[in-house]
Amino acid sequence: MEDASTPGRKRIWLRRALRLVGAAIVLLGVVLLFWLRGALYHRLVSFPREEAAWQTLRAQRQPVPGLAGLNDYRGILHSHSKYSHDSEVPFEEILRVLKSTGIDFICLSDHPIQGRADFNLQWRGLHEGKLFVPGFEMKEGIMPFGVASDVVLSNQTDSATLARQISANGGLMFYAHPEEPRDWDCPELVGMEIYNIHTDFKRSSTRLRAMVPDLLVNQRRYPEHVFRTIFVPPVEFLCRWDELNRTRHITGIAGNDCHQNVGVRGIYTTADTIRVEDTSPKVLKEFKLNWFTRPLARLLFGPLKPNRRLFHFQLDPYERSARFVNTHVLARSLSEPTILDGLRAGRVFIGFDMIASSSGFQWFAADGTNQTVMGEAAPFSPATRLAAKSPLPCRFTIIKNGSAVYHQEGRALDWTPSEPGKYRVEAELKVLDNWVPWVYANPIELR
Repeated sequence: MEDASTPGRKRIWLRRALRLVGAAIVLLGVVLLFWLRGALYHRLVSFPREEAAWQTLRAQRQPVPGLAGLNDYRGILHSHSKYSHDSEVPFEEILRVLKSTGIDFICLSDHPIQGRADFNLQWRGLHEGKLFVPGFEMKEGIMPFGVASDVVLSNQTDSATLARQISANGGLMFYAHPEEPRDWDCPELVGMEIYNIHTDFKRSSTRLRAMVPDLLVNQRRYPEHVFRTIFVPPVEFLCRWDELNRTRHITGIAGNDCHQNVGVRGIYTTADTIRVEDTSPKVLKEFKLNWFTRPLARLLFGPLKPNRRLFHFQLDPYERSARFVNTHVLARSLSEPTILDGLRAGRVFIGFDMIASSSGFQWFAADGTNQTVMGEAAPFSPATRLAAKSPLPCRFTIIKNGSAVYHQEGRALDWTPSEPGKYRVEAELKVLDNWVPWVYANPIELR
């Protein structure tokens, strides 16, 4: 009897075990679906609708007649190269990115090498029609562009002296990362970042963790839309910028902060290991292969050849960071002196061109036949009009001394101010019934 019942008990326990395994699998599936619910919604609903909305906007583009004697040059500022400790992108690759994206110029901002900012180190001038302007990201957010080639600045110099050296040697001084403490009273300060991509990454650590499901589900098909999820409107930086411009002239620029270092890759080595590193580059882990993991690696990654890259994931390719936001400069020609002159004067607007190109956007004041563009100043009179023109339908908002004073939708704005002040304009695009920041133009001063 006892022996006869033993197989029956085994079958009972086996059925119970299978039920438990099945329940665990179902539970795991439910948990996984719950964790991925947002990413799946993005995949199936919101990202396809957003992509369609972007395409619809781009199809509505109409050219805007240019301003007499001034061209709109599209650029990226605050960008790193192989000379920064946390980037490995060569200048040849940067040139390829500029050509593929139609960007006209780049202002570099490498980290000093052993505390030295050598302005003879980087590419300079026109290379195949694309302008390279040397620059560095130094202590306390000091970011000089265009210092003379024979100058080497020290990161150990006190900030006040460093600012004077930058100015004395033909450079323009900007502040990067406005979220950090800065000496906003520095007399040599020309401008500041009013937006920085890396700032959004730094301020969004919880959002980055929340991005993991999107990276798994949507990164391959909708990489730009995944990247856009980091965006936070720079309200506090705009307030700081407006406050500074009450008493002086400060040019607002965008910081692309291109590094191409938010990624991971695996390389098979001559020591029969798989080296996993981020794209800073920094080694994260090295795995020694054995009789079990070696065939498994071949199954997953293919042939194991020394120094072969087995896998590579990159959230921030240089091209994607370069296209995310652009600084547009109005200048007579594409050269270092004219671009720096436009940056100093504030003939500048920034556009989130990943959604749709803002090239051709205009913001100016007119009084009879006299015309004053963004960054410049003119006497106020009752006949003064403020005008904006856009290549896309948008919602304009005029900001006077930091406060919104007028809204208008359409492709053009024409408004008569009632008093002197500093007036800038913002433009938003309507994407899926939401107004999304698109353009921030530098102010015009009516005296």
